[in-house]
Amino acid sequence: MPVRRMDFNRIPFIGAYSLCTDKLCLIPEHVHLRPDNTHVLGVPVIRASVSDSPLLGILLAGNSQCLLCSDLFEVQLPSDLDVDVEYLPGKHTALGNLVLANDKGAIVSPELSSSVVRMIADGLGVEVERGTIAGHSTVGAVAVVTNRGALLHPDVSESEAKLVEEILKVPVDVGTACGGVSFLGLCVIANSNGALTGSTTTGPELGRIESSLDLV
Repeated sequence: MPVRRMDFNRIPFIGAYSLCTDKLCLIPEHVHLRPDNTHVLGVPVIRASVSDSPLLGILLAGNSQCLLCSDLFEVQLPSDLDVDVEYLPGKHTALGNLVLANDKGAIVSPELSSSVVRMIADGLGVEVERGTIAGHSTVGAVAVVTNRGALLHPDVSESEAKLVEEILKVPVDVGTACGGVSFLGLCVIANSNGALTGSTTTGPELGRIESSLDLV
């Protein structure tokens, strides 16, 4: 099955602590992993931190081309790892909550300035639009997206869902994870190959994640 349940040190909100693209998966230094779970992602699993914080999924966003980080922090990666990092200026630091991106496009929080939005577009190499999901400006926290599909907060409006489809160029669906949690970005990490979600995710939720992200 391309969707596996797991926790990070008994915490089911693995999306807050990790970031996954079609090239790599970043996880904190001191998280215990079972390789039989992470292999579904089909990419190298790299230990990393952001200015000694384990909250990689909250502080980082990105796609296969580039990672995004506030210039108030430093991304700490293995020295031999060739990864482009775009450091963005401004007061907003939780970029993982404010950016929803794949290799085709990005939806970003309306709170981000025009200059930062242009930097995001240049760094990720995709079209970027401001928007909300279910009225939330924290678009990265309330959705999970890959290059094959997107799963959004259940209260997303029709116009918001249409914008995600148009900019990210994938079909969208709605759902929850971790037993009814609507903040999917905090619960799930995924790429085109597979997905990991917190251990409290129910069977029906697993099925929705699998079908919405086209992992069947």
